[in-house]
Amino acid sequence: MRTLAKIVFLFFFVFFVSENTLAQSKKLSLDDQILRDSLYRINKRKILNFSIKDFDKLFFEYFNKKNDSAILLTKTEFYNYTVQIAAFSDRLAKLYPDQKEVAEKNKENWLSENYEDYLEYKASQKK
Repeated sequence: MRTLAKIVFLFFFVFFVSENTLAQSKKLSLDDQILRDSLYRINKRKILNFSIKDFDKLFFEYFNKKNDSAILLTKTEFYNYTVQIAAFSDRLAKLYPDQKEVAEKNKENWLSENYEDYLEYKASQKK
């Protein structure tokens, strides 16, 4: 089980870092920050109780929707996914204290995801 969690965590981190490197991030607007922070507070307790199976389902659901050119997530849906994925890093940090620094960086990266970048990505899918 610990090996599976480490594999998921590694996949999660590598995939996000590579994707984040390719996209130029913009600073979140104040409205986006408020929405993101409120969603984080609402979802944190639920996510801390997620199993790896629950997380995998959430993670792949997000990427399937993100990569489906027929689906456009609303701002709330987009931030709900990214915030929940970020919050799972808190759980991983508690489960694997030796990976706390990586989990914090991962959380920070997911919380810096920007809806405007997502919209640009979706527009590029249609070309």
